[in-house]
Amino acid sequence: MRKRLIGTVTGDKMNKSRRVEVQRVYRHPKYGKTMRERMVCHAHDEENVSHAGDIVEIVESRPLSKLKRWALVKVVQKAVTTTTAADASV
Repeated sequence: MRKRLIGTVTGDKMNKSRRVEVQRVYRHPKYGKTMRERMVCHAHDEENVSHAGDIVEIVESRPLSKLKRWALVKVVQKAVTTTTAADASV
């Protein structure tokens, strides 16, 4: 069984590679404070289907490069893009 995580794409400037941030919320074992932790994963995206802001599901894989240890499974939710009046007129 390979780990599966859901995170947000924060970097899509590379070809077939994505930077995905996975956030985790937990309670501190001693003090009980709610803590936030983030993990940055570099994932392989063969078809270049994901873009910045998308929520994606990634799975562990064999090492593909120096940093890439994850592979993109699917895009769970596409990013919401807003167009302004200046963008529409151009």
